Formats: sequence, structure tokens, C-alpha cells
Amino acid sequence: MQTQSKLLFFVALMLLGLGLATIVNVSLNFREYSIKSATEKATMTAEIVKDGLTAHMVNGIMNKRAYFLNQISSNHDKIKSLWIVRSDKVIQQYGNGFSNEIIRDAIDKEVLTTGKTVQKITESTENLMLRITIPYQASLTSNPNCLSCHNVNPGDTLGVISMEFDITNMRSAGMLTILKILGINILFIIIALLLTNHYVTPYISLFSDMQKGIRKAYKGDFSHSFTTSATEDGKKTIDQLNTLFRKMQETFGDIKYNLSTFIPQGCVSSNDPLHEAKTIIGELSDIYKFKKTIENDTTKEIIYQRIIDILHKKYELAHFAFYEIDTHKGKRKLIYISQDKSICKEEVDSNAVLCRAYRTNTTVISSEFTNLCQECECQDLKYLCIPFTINDENALVISITTKDTHQLKKINSFVTSIENYLEAAKPVIESKILMSKLKENSLKDTMTGLYNRRFLEDFIDTFISQAKRDNTTYSILMIDVDFFKNVNDTYGHDVGDQVIAKIGEVIRNSIRESDLAIRYGGEEFLVLLHNATDEGAKKIASKIHSDFSKATFHVGNGKTLQKTLSIGIANFPKDGNTIWKCIKYADIALYVAKTTGRNKIIAYKPEMSENKNLR
Repeated sequence: MQTQSKLLFFVALMLLGLGLATIVNVSLNFREYSIKSATEKATMTAEIVKDGLTAHMVNGIMNKRAYFLNQISSNHDKIKSLWIVRSDKVIQQYGNGFSNEIIRDAIDKEVLTTGKTVQKITESTENLMLRITIPYQASLTSNPNCLSCHNVNPGDTLGVISMEFDITNMRSAGMLTILKILGINILFIIIALLLTNHYVTPYISLFSDMQKGIRKAYKGDFSHSFTTSATEDGKKTIDQLNTLFRKMQETFGDIKYNLSTFIPQGCVSSNDPLHEAKTIIGELSDIYKFKKTIENDTTKEIIYQRIIDILHKKYELAHFAFYEIDTHKGKRKLIYISQDKSICKEEVDSNAVLCRAYRTNTTVISSEFTNLCQECECQDLKYLCIPFTINDENALVISITTKDTHQLKKINSFVTSIENYLEAAKPVIESKILMSKLKENSLKDTMTGLYNRRFLEDFIDTFISQAKRDNTTYSILMIDVDFFKNVNDTYGHDVGDQVIAKIGEVIRNSIRESDLAIRYGGEEFLVLLHNATDEGAKKIASKIHSDFSKATFHVGNGKTLQKTLSIGIANFPKDGNTIWKCIKYADIALYVAKTTGRNKIIAYKPEMSENKNLR
């Protein structure tokens, strides 16, 4: 009903405005008409006076003119006063005239000087007066000729006639007319409002009913039935709305339920089901695009980077850390961090169970309890940690930090949506992990756990290209078991396999994580020591040589066996500008060690390649 009241108010206001404009226009026109009518009478009277004075002059009775002028004034009740004024030239020729024929005010003087008619309105609450002063000008064409009686030039002002008209009755008549118009306008406004109200009321009621139905629809309730007393188009609109709402009621519940099977409840906070459905569909579309993209990525590391990009760009997270957890080893690996240092203690990386989010498999929010995570070292920061299990061997933890409590609440609202992306990535990450394992197994020697020669051939060029960019050096150890063939021939391949496996164990325990160990073939092993000095390379070679020589192998019948190693050393890029040359030089140094007595460590020298006797 508020709309109806507003509509009637605006209609009344517009009609009042129209009526007011009409009244103002009529008032102005009526005033203008009254003044114009009085001016015309004054002009006519001035002509009569002029003709009368001319007649008096021709007949020589100019001294009788006072009676004539008084008669004109007295016979016109609207003329309150009338007088004439002679110009200076006429006064010089005929004298001053009667005592009342003098300049009475500035208007008379102005008209005598300029020869132009002047009119002036004087208005008060009681009356309305029009003052008009008209000049008489000499003319050769008049009959009789003015110049025949007056010593003047053509166009000179002979005198003026001034009159004052009372046009108060015209103003009263105008006011009465305006009141009549006002009454007619008010009557018209009342009729217009009644008609408007009669025809608009059904549509206003219809709009009110539509608003009620739409408010219910915002809450997911499409059961409202619309009614109206309107006809034709209004009735058709209601029938169409009822049909639409009935269909929406039948289908919308199913749509919302089906969408919720893709996106868990609570990921969208809204009282508007249509907005909720739109948001869910948008989320589904984004997740679908994300999943189709990562399915074509080659490694899990690329997928991790895409998740990191989403956290930055979509959720606008400024500070967070992304961890991968090896559940079997219980270790946590930092994949990405936006700030310089993790908020967790260092021991959490080596013992992932200390991470509360990972251990409890629940989202940890610092606002829930004071000092909630005991392994967290942050004073002014608020944190939120999201755990996510990939499979039995791998899990993820995203640790988000902020200084603002309000921002923390906002981040918390993203958790379910972030988990949706992780859920979509889960099977793809699992697949990449499996493929990585399969590839790694194909590149590793099953007996020793070291990389095989295929790995060396596939990846060594990549490593060395990186080494050249970073000015990295490698010390190369070529290792061979002395008289290994005798072991297989004398004690069988089982004992030979023990010897090979032991070498792999000794090498793994002797080198660093940045170093690379490869079973080059048979009983030959290749070790690449990252950025090792000559002294450091010899020290590691000596350790491998010494530890292996202490190993004891059971060969049956209570007997044991010990073996020795020969090792050749070369340095990249000191000894050769390619890694393959350096491997060859390390092999030459190994050959020298074997041909000069075995069970020794020999470093490559250029003369070994030049002098065949040294080989």
C-alpha cells in the first residue's frame, strides 16, 4: 500500500503543478491583457484629444479647450486624471497656456525630450493604476499641416498628454477568474485521483503479492500462489508466474540436493538458494577446470605449484607455508613458504607427529584456544593449519598466518573451498606419486637401492647443465670389487649378490644427500660427489674402501670371506670439460689401480691417458 500512496501522491503533485502552472500563465496573460487594453484606450483617448485640440485651434477657440478636456476626463470613469503639457517651442510661440498645463513629473519631461511614449504601473493592496504619457509630434502629412501653425521642424514634439487609468476592477476580475480555474483544477485532481486509485489498486495489490512470493522464493520456497483482481495482461502474468513457481518448486529442491553431492554443505554461506546454487556451480566450474589442467601436468610438484597459485590469487592469502608429509618416515618437507621462516619448531620437520593439524587430522585455528599448538613459535601472528591426507604414504599441511583476527575469520570461511580443490587434486597427485615411484624403480637397481646406468644416461646431462650454470663441481669415484669373478665362480652368485648389496650399503652410508651413487654395471659403481674438494673426495673414497674391507661374508661351512675395492678418482670440470670425459678418466684411474696391485685409491693424472704403460 505504500507504493499506492506514493503513486497517488505523485499524481496529485503533478496535477497540482499543472494547475499551478495554468494559474500562473492565466494570471500573467490576464495582467498583460488588462494593461494592453488600458494602453489602447489611452492611445485612442490621446488621438481624440489631439483631434479636439486641432479643431479648437482651427476654429480659433483654443481658449475654450479646458471644457473639452474636462468632458473627456469626466465621461470616462476609468480615467482618474488627464492633463496636457506644451513643449518649449510651443510655449515660445503661444505662451504657457493654462496653469495646469505644466510639467508635473520626470515622466512628462522624459517624453518631451525623447518623443517616446512611457507607461508606468503603480500597484497597492487597494488599487492598480496605469500611468501613460503620449507625445504629439509635428508632421507635414497631417491635416491640417502642423508646420502651418507651429514654428517647428517635422518630428519635433509639440507636447504630451498624460493620463492615469484605474484598472483595479481588471485585477479583481482576474483574481475571480483564477479562483474559478483553481476550483476546476482541484475538482479535476480529485476525480483523477479517484480514477487512478480505482484502476491502479488491482495492480498495486498484484505487485505486493509478487513481492511476498519473491521474498519466499529467496528462501527456496516456491509454493506461493499468486492471485489478482486485475484483468487481461495482469491475469496472464499471474497465470505465467504460478506456472513458473510450480515448476521451480518441483525441480529446485532436486537441483540443490544434487549440487550438494559435489560440493559439501557449508561451503557457501547464503540465505539465497539461487545465489547459493550459482556460487556452487561457479565453484564446480573452477574446480573442474583445475582438475582438467592438472591431469595434463607431468609431476606432483607442478600440481603443488598450481595449488599454491590458487591460494595466492583466488583466496588472496599473503602468508602461508605448504608442506608434504611422508607418513611412513614421519618426516615433513617444506614445499613452499611465502615468508622467511616457518612458525613451527625445527624438530617438527623430522617428527611430523608433533604437528597438531597432521596428528589430529583436523583444521587447527589459533583463536580456538590460547597457545593451541605447542610446536608453534609465533607471538603476534594468528594461524590456521589445514591437514589433508593424500594416501597411506603422503599427506599435506597448509599453514596460513595473519596478524588480523578479522582476516583469520575470513580465511576460516575459505577452508571448505580449499579442501574441495585438494580433494579434486587428490587422485591426480596419487597418480603422479605412483608414476614417480614406477619411474624411480625403473631407474634404480633393486639389489643395492642405488640408481642404475639408465638413470645416468637419462638425467646426467640435465644435472651437468645445471652444474655449469651454478659453477658446481663434481668429484667422480669409479669403484670396482677386486677379483669379483672369483667370488661368483667359487662361492656362487648368492655370495656375489651379498657382496654387491654390501657395496651399495657402504656407499649410501658414506655419501651425502646431495651426492649421487650409481651401479654402473656388474661390480662397478659410480659416485658423483657434489662440490667436493680433492681432499674431501679422497676422504670419502678412503671411508668407502675401509668400511667395505671390514665387511665379512659367510660362504658356508662356517667360513667367511672379505673383499677389497679399487677406486679411481677424477674431477669435473678440472680434468675434463664434459662429465662423460671425467667418467672415462675416473675409469682410467681405476684401471691403473687394478693393474698396479689393486686394493688402492688412485686419482687421475693426464699422463695416464698419454702413457699406455701406466694402464
